[in-house]
Amino acid sequence: MFCCRKTSEKYNFKMSSGPYNYSYIFKYIIIGDMGVGKSCLLHQFTEKKFMADCPHTIGVEFGTRIIEVSGQKIKLQIWDTAGQERFRAVTRSYYRGAAGALMVYDITRRSTYNHLSSWLTDTRNLTNPSTVIFLIGNKCDLDAQRDVTYDEAKQFADENGLMFVEASAKTGENVEEAFLETAKKIFQSIQDGRLDLNAAESGVQHKPSQPGGRNTLVNDQQAPKENCSC
Repeated sequence: MFCCRKTSEKYNFKMSSGPYNYSYIFKYIIIGDMGVGKSCLLHQFTEKKFMADCPHTIGVEFGTRIIEVSGQKIKLQIWDTAGQERFRAVTRSYYRGAAGALMVYDITRRSTYNHLSSWLTDTRNLTNPSTVIFLIGNKCDLDAQRDVTYDEAKQFADENGLMFVEASAKTGENVEEAFLETAKKIFQSIQDGRLDLNAAESGVQHKPSQPGGRNTLVNDQQAPKENCSC
């Protein structure tokens, strides 16, 4: 578990440059109430920048980044879903075939924490049993306004078998850890044989047929161009 501070632990991850000669594609979804900072977390991870005036997502947005895990290049396809109830019917379709789900709440707004059980129920009903779910308490830079304690969120994560971190999309604290630890666990499931890559719902593609070409994971949508809004 991570709290809201820089950690000294070393990670075997690298941000890759050059051509898209990746070995795997992992599909992620980011879920949670409106205004918890889902889009800001995505932007911080993919662009290393904080969006001060981040508009609310309408439907879904999309981002990618290539990382390296244990010597294997992996392309993360990350779907950022809208938190408003009126978009839930649309965004639920993106849960299918997700290898990782980042479930976000705002540590300064208890209502967003109280709704986690609903988000978790949707995730478990609509994804496969091997989907890695990572709970993120965002905005830990606003500790003076905290409305949800670290310990109670950690207990919720432990009781539900979730990975957990408090992070800040603004400062970047622990943002890398959330995305990369999720990838590490997915990759470990592949290595252990617990994730069937031949299953349509695995959320993982191995060895794209055309490096740098368009590839989609199993869902009903085509991936839009990188960094565009849907």
